[in-house]
Amino acid sequence: MIGNFKNAGRTWRKEADRVLVHDWPQDALAQAVPYGVYEVTSNRGYVFVGDCFDTPRFAVEAIRDWWFCNGQKHYRDAHRLLILADAGGSNSCRSRVWKAQLQELSDITQLPITVCHYPPGCSKWNPIEHRLFSHISINWAGIPLRSFETMLRYIEGTETESGLHVTAYLKCGGNETGERVTNDEWAKLKLTPHDICPAWSYTLDPRPCWIDDYDQVVYC
Repeated sequence: MIGNFKNAGRTWRKEADRVLVHDWPQDALAQAVPYGVYEVTSNRGYVFVGDCFDTPRFAVEAIRDWWFCNGQKHYRDAHRLLILADAGGSNSCRSRVWKAQLQELSDITQLPITVCHYPPGCSKWNPIEHRLFSHISINWAGIPLRSFETMLRYIEGTETESGLHVTAYLKCGGNETGERVTNDEWAKLKLTPHDICPAWSYTLDPRPCWIDDYDQVVYC
């Protein structure tokens, strides 16, 4: 929550920083929803901070923004995307919306997207936890996050001796809850579960498309 709340940790200062005793939601200015993308090979992190809800659409939009702003520039010869993700949350392995949104991203980029979820209870094995988010938490420890600007500044100010660099973006609105995928829409996905751990590992292939008489993109 964004507001005058305590943030665990200690900082050196001449006077104590006064904050609220309780972190009641009604006292918050807003709710920040951070979603991170971490490049394992280049040790770069990208954190997209939403001000609405943590939804599958928001998660895929973060991946999409990373790809078009940074990914396709650094990986010009890429033939597919591999995403390592937790099994729950907005990128849940059970979420139809998550997979449907990834299908749209695959269609747009014309790249196959392979997703490998970490099994439930194994999220700490995800490199994004101990190579990105842990260092961000250390960097802003003891600093009340009173505004989005403060939050973004401390996220981008996170660096490590191993060369970690972080870029932060603020995404406002547009992520309402309650989105559903119908059975007809689900049947149109080009989703192929893997032979090993099919519930957690699968690939989405791009669908062929054409432009109709109304200049609309149609996928089959």
